[in-house]
Amino acid sequence: MRKHLFKASVLLLAGSLSLSSCVVSKKKYDDLMARKNALEVDKAGLQKEKSSLEKDKSSLEAAKASLEEERAKLEQEKREYEQSLAKALKEGKSLSETLNMSKSQVERLNADLKAREARLAELQRILDEKDAAVANLRNRVSNALLGFNDKDLTVEVRNGKVYVSLAEQLLFNSGSTKVDPKGVDALRKLAAVLKEQQDVNVVVEGHTDDVPIARGTVGMQDNWDLSVLRATEITRILANAGVDPTRVTPSGRSKYVPLDEAKTKEARQKNRRTEIILTPKLDELFQILETT
Repeated sequence: MRKHLFKASVLLLAGSLSLSSCVVSKKKYDDLMARKNALEVDKAGLQKEKSSLEKDKSSLEAAKASLEEERAKLEQEKREYEQSLAKALKEGKSLSETLNMSKSQVERLNADLKAREARLAELQRILDEKDAAVANLRNRVSNALLGFNDKDLTVEVRNGKVYVSLAEQLLFNSGSTKVDPKGVDALRKLAAVLKEQQDVNVVVEGHTDDVPIARGTVGMQDNWDLSVLRATEITRILANAGVDPTRVTPSGRSKYVPLDEAKTKEARQKNRRTEIILTPKLDELFQILETT
């Protein structure tokens, strides 16, 4: 009996304990569920906040990249500005140095300019005098030779020189180097003018046509010899008439400087000539040119 009672008591106690355990577990469960729900709400809020923060992060990163690009651009502009400024300062310094040229330098340049202007004025004066002298010489030579035919003798100015051109028929027979009396007369009249013009140099140029000289002509091989010997003979006559031989230069041009290149009788006759070229001495002019 006592054994059955003890067993029943044990069972009753176990049942009570079991019921108490079930009651405690449900409350705890409800608490846990409540905490879970709260955590899920917090999680959803955090996820939403995270998404917003990530969006803000992307915007900030884009803004940062844009600012970095703008910064790089500004730094480049700054470098360019600094370079431009340095260049401007350098040019300004150079300009300042130029503008600050000393008074003595300016005076020296002005003095040099005035000296050059004076030399140019002197040069122009000499050129004018030379042109006047050439014109006067031409007139004197023309007047001295008025009695001769224009076809036989011409006087003209070319390149600042007086050219006295004497045709072959006035001076020589064909192939000869002996001057005819009429030619000697013309040369002596020319010499009379030249004796008074001590500041004039004389060049005697012999010219032939393109017809070879006759074979066997004594003392000559070709037209070179003929032109030179004729120029030499004329030079001798001028010297004998009183012209200083140191002022006279004979030369031969053979057939190589024709007045007319046609192969006609008239052209060849025109080319057979002697030209006496009169040039005023230009020593003073050359001295000025050497110092200019």
